[in-house]
Amino acid sequence: MRDQFIKTLTELAEKDPKIFLITGDLGFGVLTDFAKRFPNQFLNIGVAEQNMAGVAAGIALEGRTVYIYSIGNFPSLRCLEQIRNDACYHNANVKVVCIGGGFSYGALGMSHHATEDLAIMRSLPGVKVFAPSDLWETAEATKATASTPGVCYLRLDKSKADTVPLENESFKFGKLRTLKQGSSLALLSVGGITEVALEVSKKLDTLGISSSVISVHTLKPFDDDGLKDVIKNHKYLVTIEEHNLTGGLAGAVAESALMSQAYPSQFLRIGLQDTYSSVVGSQNYLRKYYNMDAEYILNRILKMVH
Repeated sequence: MRDQFIKTLTELAEKDPKIFLITGDLGFGVLTDFAKRFPNQFLNIGVAEQNMAGVAAGIALEGRTVYIYSIGNFPSLRCLEQIRNDACYHNANVKVVCIGGGFSYGALGMSHHATEDLAIMRSLPGVKVFAPSDLWETAEATKATASTPGVCYLRLDKSKADTVPLENESFKFGKLRTLKQGSSLALLSVGGITEVALEVSKKLDTLGISSSVISVHTLKPFDDDGLKDVIKNHKYLVTIEEHNLTGGLAGAVAESALMSQAYPSQFLRIGLQDTYSSVVGSQNYLRKYYNMDAEYILNRILKMVH
């Protein structure tokens, strides 16, 4: 997803000199070409994320579309006050890019696990929140951030679903995207862990349980009408997120369903419980440890439907 983001941003920068990228002293191999080609549209501000967000807001208020780029929690939580007060409050055209959502950098420990970012960025007024599940959504979400005024948050994962767009499919900002159509149960997922949702759905097929897989690439604004239709057409609803259960996808779905007075027969939430991920390991290891792997999810679903 990271490479796809840079590729798409490079294409945008070629056409629009107002595109500006600031990195917090990382991504050298990935950003080298961009820095060489667009020296007047690039800045390495060093390990100074708060300053990165403040400078980005200032440049944006001069008419630029500014992307700030770093790992996990560094471009979001570390500089949250600057994002809130400098960028959001002034509706500056700042795009916050997190590479390494969830457990992508699991081996580096809890400080690098982005497991509360979606909830926190959702809570900031006016911020649009994107979390693509595959490479096509990554490219399209990047374009959407460039064309959408104000502050956007783009969460990029190390993992991804291997899905491709349908012929003539267009990216619909703020809308749910159905990756697999079923009838009994709907799996709603956000980000790279959608690959697990698809794996679970295939296993359910072998057991005679028809399931849909739906990518929530735009968490805010949330597709209330789309969710209402999903609940209308499925008996069971399951949310899957590599994120704390509080305030992320499950929270957005619950809020939307209650406000729309649309109630599934049963609702299952898969994600990180209200705890810090203190264990260190690969992304797949941590998914299994924290009960987000396909085997665990399948067993929870079977208990729900039987």
